[in-house]
Amino acid sequence: MRVLLLGATGLVGSNALERALAHPSISAVIAPTRKALPHSEKLTNPVSPQLELLLPEVVTWEVDAVICAMGTTIGKAGSEEAFRRVDYVLPLGFARLAHERGAETFALVSAIGASVRSHFFYAKTKGEVERDIQRIGFKSLTVLRPSMIDGKRDEFRFAESVVLGLSHFLGPILPRRFRVNPASKIADVLVNAVVASEPGRHFLYSDSLAE
Repeated sequence: MRVLLLGATGLVGSNALERALAHPSISAVIAPTRKALPHSEKLTNPVSPQLELLLPEVVTWEVDAVICAMGTTIGKAGSEEAFRRVDYVLPLGFARLAHERGAETFALVSAIGASVRSHFFYAKTKGEVERDIQRIGFKSLTVLRPSMIDGKRDEFRFAESVVLGLSHFLGPILPRRFRVNPASKIADVLVNAVVASEPGRHFLYSDSLAE
């Protein structure tokens, strides 16, 4: 199996990359990034500071499945328009081209509260990408809606670290849907989903991704 992995430098994506490269059923991982990744024999790493410039190359990658862990925050992106480009435009662009070239399986990291009817831009965008990925026609589609994601990041986020600390402390008494979702657990589910490629649409929520 050849897998296209989007978002390989992020928290969830880097965990998914490690697991995909180690999985015996996956023969190759194609991971387009803005900065080069460490070398691996199973890894093809197209690099461009503008990922949209790599879209024409999708037709040559011949992937069977796609894992999309691509995402940012409005604060980091700098604007709603820049956020939407990362969380909606690029995932849809890669998804459509991969499907046109034969990919039948897709696994997407979305977010808790994703809804096209949301009044919040972040949640509405996540809902829209879910909706439009479903319209493409993948035979096997898995959508994950995690809550707070825990793991070692390259950047420090003060507010997030405070919330994570409280979530860990209160974990035993919190309902499972509000508990921390480890990036490693999410990555395992993503990789297992594309390897299994079970037909249909499968939605997994934060309670099934909790510690």
